[in-house]
Order: sequence, then C-alpha cells, then structure tokens
Amino acid sequence: MAGSGLRPLTRRWPAAVLGSLLSSTATETPRATALVLGTGAAVAVRRGAARHPAGRVGLGAGALALAVLLGLDRGARADAAGLEDALRAELGPVELPARGRVVGSLLARRRYASARDVPYGPDPVANLLDVWRDPRLPDDARAPVLLQIHGGAWSSGSKAADAHPLMAAMVRRGWVCLSVDYRLGPAERWPAQIVDVKRALAWTRAHVAEYGGDPARIAITGGSSGAHLAALAALTPGAWQPGFADADTSVAAAVCLYGIYDLTTDDGSGTLDELLAETLMPTPLGEDSHPYVAASPSARVHAGAPPFMVLHGTGDAIVVPAQSRAFVARLRAVSRAPVVHAELAHAQHGFDLVPTARTLVTVRAVAAFLETVVGGGVGRGPRADR
Repeated sequence: MAGSGLRPLTRRWPAAVLGSLLSSTATETPRATALVLGTGAAVAVRRGAARHPAGRVGLGAGALALAVLLGLDRGARADAAGLEDALRAELGPVELPARGRVVGSLLARRRYASARDVPYGPDPVANLLDVWRDPRLPDDARAPVLLQIHGGAWSSGSKAADAHPLMAAMVRRGWVCLSVDYRLGPAERWPAQIVDVKRALAWTRAHVAEYGGDPARIAITGGSSGAHLAALAALTPGAWQPGFADADTSVAAAVCLYGIYDLTTDDGSGTLDELLAETLMPTPLGEDSHPYVAASPSARVHAGAPPFMVLHGTGDAIVVPAQSRAFVARLRAVSRAPVVHAELAHAQHGFDLVPTARTLVTVRAVAAFLETVVGGGVGRGPRADR
C-alpha cells in the first residue's frame, strides 16, 4: 500500500479505481497510516517477532513502509510552497487565507446547504441543485458565486458528495456556492451532460441574486469528469444551449482538478475510448471522432478564455497528469488570462473529497485564486509575461 503511493500499481480501468482507493490511505493520510503501522510493529516486537526470521523480515518491510510514508508526508506538506509559487507566477503577490478546519468541513453540508433540490431544468430528477450560503449572509449581499460540478466518470456521482471542504471554505469567506446534479450516462448520452451544466449556469445567472449571489461574478469548478464539464463550459459560452441559446452562460473563472481535457487521447489506462463509448458518447471513437473532438476542452481553447486554475496529483492512478499538462500548455499558448497550474506530490485521484491536510492547503490556494481573479484583481487582463 505504501509503495503504491509512490507509483500507481496499474492505470488499467477498472482495476485503477481499486488501486487508487488503496493508495489514498498512504498518500492522503500518511501520518495516521504511519502511526497505525508503527503501533503494530511495536506490538509485534513485544510479542517476540524480532527473535524469528519471518518476524525480522516483517519488521524490515514495516520499517521500509514507514520510511515511504514519512516521505509521502513530506511531499504532501511541500505542496503548500508549490501552490504558492504557482499562484504568484501567474498572479503576482497573492494573500493566502488561513487554512480551514477539518470538523467544519465534515459538517458543512448540514450547516450551509440551506436550499436543497432546487429545480433548474426540465428533468425533475436530474436537474436539481443545492444552494450553500452562510445563514448570516444578507439577501442583497451580491456575493461572488461558485458552481460545483461533481465527478463520477459521467455516469455516477452526486451533488451531495463532492467538494465539501472547498465549498465550506468559500461560504465562510462570504461566497454563495451551488452544487449541481445532471443527467448521467449511459442512459443519457452526450451532449446531455454539458447541456445540463449550461442550464445550471443560465439558472444561476437568472436566480442566484435571490440567494444573495452576484450574477455578474460566477466561477465554475469540478473534479475528474466534473473538471472536464467545468472546463468545457468555461470555454464554450453560447454552445450546447438548445431552447435557451440567448442565455449568458459565461463564467469569470474555472478551477479544474484531475480532469480529462482531450477525449481523443489515452489517459494512461489504455481504455478511455472504451469507457467513453460505453458510458457517454453516441458512437465509438473509431467510427466517428467528431463528437470526441468537439467535447474536448483542449480543442476549444481561445484567446478570450477566462482565468483557469488546473491542479493534478502526480500519483493519480486514474487520469495521468499529462492530461492537465497538455491542456495548460494549449491554454497558455493563446489565452490572455492567467493560467495557474500545479502538480501535487503523489496525490491521488479525488484527493480533495475529504478534509485532509493536503486538501485544506489546496482549498486555501483555490480560495486565493478565486478571490483574486473573480474579486476584481487580475480578472481577464493580460498575463504579465505577454
């Protein structure tokens, strides 16, 4: 388990999902895992394990695993400096807020999701969203808004599960957050998913002021397939809007975590095209590549793109970090807006689902990015090095 935190055992789908879950214990809670391992080793020593060859081998393996875990812990804590450097390279001097609280994040949905299952579109089951806001926020606050798109390989997941630490932090900083459900594959094929995200953006523009939000300051975020949808929505205002073509679905910024941005390129598993054909796209890639290209954020970059923050873990067993690197390179080649990019040491897919030390450091950096670019700091202005 500790060794898999350094390098994924496999990226083949679906075995990579199990590998990612096993690795996450080591990569995201290395100190706690090391404590459990050390306690077990101490008990084994007291029971005489060191007096037998097999016991000595086991203790040696445990010592090696302990060293790996401590190395993973150092890497995770070094992420704070890497994130700060990435922010300042694109935005200049940035004030980072204080790190959030673990308990506050765990109880966040109960405290802040004051309006649940609000309909935003015609599907009575899938087109629902939750509104997170501080109960003390004035109704006329005109607070900045963050729209969260959940992951789940376009075929599973829920608005109730993802990004609680991030939304809790932003609500405490005076933002309004919306978490969105949307139609899922394979029952609903592309482009149903992006159409629903656009519907949610149109609804937000029209109604978020009723909840204290500012319709002129909307950012979007998501992880995994949610990052794909968030990035695509941010880059294509006006597209995929049947029946609401005139609605303004532009966003002020996008934050994308461990996403897939080119649906025509292998993600490291060797099976991305099979997964997409089974769960999402209307045709296999080999029969018709046009829907795959059109649905790829990498193919949609343009000079007027909003500011982006793109994060990925180097240990991601499900989506290779190369997806994010290539997307960032294409954005930086043409976009006039800031593009913040950071890789987190050995972080796994979905690392931010629970409020670990790494998650809270990452949330702190995301909050700094959003408050700078959406709050009127850098915004859509030119990058400093251009």
